[in-house]
Amino acid sequence: MSYFTQESDRLTFRKLTPEDVSHWVPFFENNDHLRFLGVDLSKDKETLAKDWIFKQFERYENQGFGHLAVERKADRAFIGVGGIIPRELEGRIYYEIAYSLKKEFWRQGYGTELAQHMKYYGNQNIETDQFVSIIHVENIGSIRVAQNNGMKVLFSTQYLGMPVDVYGVERSE
Repeated sequence: MSYFTQESDRLTFRKLTPEDVSHWVPFFENNDHLRFLGVDLSKDKETLAKDWIFKQFERYENQGFGHLAVERKADRAFIGVGGIIPRELEGRIYYEIAYSLKKEFWRQGYGTELAQHMKYYGNQNIETDQFVSIIHVENIGSIRVAQNNGMKVLFSTQYLGMPVDVYGVERSE
């Protein structure tokens, strides 16, 4: 299974393209959860979307991973981004299962489906002893997704200047 072309029951995952910037701009509109992301909120929403998408191209090239476009199979709607990202925390490399969905797609089970699928992909294809999700301590929605993915708090730390809990789950075969 290629990292860059995957699917779950209701979702497809593919490489992001420059054309996806316009699909990602709405994520930065009327979203009170942006404070959980560690991004520079003084930038305009178009710049934030472009920076986010183009950062993934670097990750694809340098790490072989990164956020993927997440589309709903039923109508090909671009609902968000998610994937696996190598992260260094406290001197150790972890594989983070990361996810961000546009607000109109919250509370429909897509975040959990995305996260569980990425854990499945990771278990099949990545040599590591555990997967993590780095979550701002006040981000209740993302905490619930991590818990639904079988994760528990491993430790608390600062990440991108924010208080976070690092949720983790042991790799399974």
